Parts: sequence; structure tokens; C-alpha cells
Amino acid sequence: MADTKAEGPKGRVLIIAGSDSGGGAGVQADIKTVTALGGYAATAITALTIQNTLGVNGVVATPPKVVRAQMQAVLSDIGADVLKTGMLGDKILVETLAEAFEDLAPRIPRVIDPVMVATSGDVLLPKDAVDAVRKLLVPGAALVTPNTHEAEVLTGKSVDGLNGQRRAAEKLLDMGALAALIKGAHIPGDVIVDVLATHKGEHFFDGPRIATQATHGTGCTLASGVAAGLARGLSLKDAIALSRAFLFEAIARAQVLGKGNGPVDHGWPSRDPEAFATLFAKWRPG
Repeated sequence: MADTKAEGPKGRVLIIAGSDSGGGAGVQADIKTVTALGGYAATAITALTIQNTLGVNGVVATPPKVVRAQMQAVLSDIGADVLKTGMLGDKILVETLAEAFEDLAPRIPRVIDPVMVATSGDVLLPKDAVDAVRKLLVPGAALVTPNTHEAEVLTGKSVDGLNGQRRAAEKLLDMGALAALIKGAHIPGDVIVDVLATHKGEHFFDGPRIATQATHGTGCTLASGVAAGLARGLSLKDAIALSRAFLFEAIARAQVLGKGNGPVDHGWPSRDPEAFATLFAKWRPG
């Protein structure tokens, strides 16, 4: 397969994740985010979920060979600048995906969002699949973006504060990740701190906590926003900063939708283009 990055970044993100029937998370959140941030989103659907803001009521998995076929169809024609993963379902799919990365896209950076637990508390990944993510997807990842609960599962480190985030990030680097972003939204406090660790050092991103129930899809949105920034040629720090700023506004502007943890407002740039233009210009590539 041809090197799809040879012509320079075009903003192409291949999203490998599950569909959320409620539209707030999964590939729906990913597509909205990548598009809003100036990228092009293609997909390989790993599962259909039956869910709304109250929780996940069922999951229908896509056969692993079909996930690979979707990836091959996109990569052989449109190409990709970044691959972004979300919900993966089971061990066989994780193994299939790892093989597909090596066979179809060995040089394309990967943003791995290790989706294991939904905001509602639903467990989305069985233990053997978690082990496979740890051994097969973390090594070589351009960025891994776990929340504190997922970081604990992946690393075995307690993550109950900033030092725990730093230890978990360091462990993920030891496991082979090129960078790790340990999100801090589940740690109590008025300020949320996300910790980025690379082999060159640490960086801390902080911002005020917003009192809201509109938190569905925040992890998907952040990871896909970073993927979009990287795909458009931003540095890792700038891609994270852009995605966090976009997500902050999406949370702050969210409408009340549903009876549970509602979705963020991915469409806010279309209603306030001036504010978005100012935000976007700050992190414009080049």
C-alpha cells in the first residue's frame, strides 16, 4: 500500500470506532469534531450500539474482517494522515486491528482512545481485550488518551491526583507509547488538569470545571480533535490545546438533551462562526 503521508498532511482522519445511536459519542462525535476542526473524516465501524443519554442497552459487533475491509477500502483510495480508535469490542478485533495497522498503515500515526467505560458507567471492553490493547495497541501509538479509570486499568497505577496521572503517563511511555495524555476530569476539584507525557518531558493543560450533565462523548471528542489537529499538521501540544478549547466551548454551550448525561454541542461553531474563527486561527497550521 502506498505511503498516504507522502504528499503532506491533508487533514484526513480514519476513525475506527463504534456507532452511538444517540449521536453524542462514538463515530458520530468523531465525525462532527474532525469536520468542525477542518479535517476530513472517514470511518471503519466496529460496532452498532443501542444507547441514549441514560446508558447502553445493547451492542452488535462488526465482524473483525469487515472492520479490516473498511480500513483497506479507505486507505487504498482516500488515504489517511492519522488513525483514531475508539470502542473496539473484543480481543479478536483488537488483534485484527493491530495486524491491520502493521499491514495497511505502518507509517500513519495512531491516536488510541482506550474506550473501556462509558460516562454512564457501562463497561465496554472485556478483560482479555484490555490485555490486548495494552500489549498490541499502546506500543507505537502516537498518543494514548485514557481517563483516570482507564489509565488505572492499563497501567496498574492508582490515579487519584496529579502525581498519579504522572505515574500512569510514565508507565504508558514505558509500555511503548510515544506520548500519553492522562485526562483529569474524574478527579475532584474546581480545576481539571490533563497531563501530557512524552519522551521529551511533561506538559500540563488546565481549565475550570463546568457544572453540567452534558458530558457524553467528551473523551471521543477530545481524542478526535487531537487527531484532526495532527492530521492538519499541528504539533502534538497545539493539537491538544485546540481540541481542549473546542471541547470546552462544546460543553459550555451544550443544550439540555435527554434525561441522563447529555451530549456536548459539537455544532457550536456554525452558530458562532466569529468566535470559532478566532479560536481556530490561534492554532492554524504553518
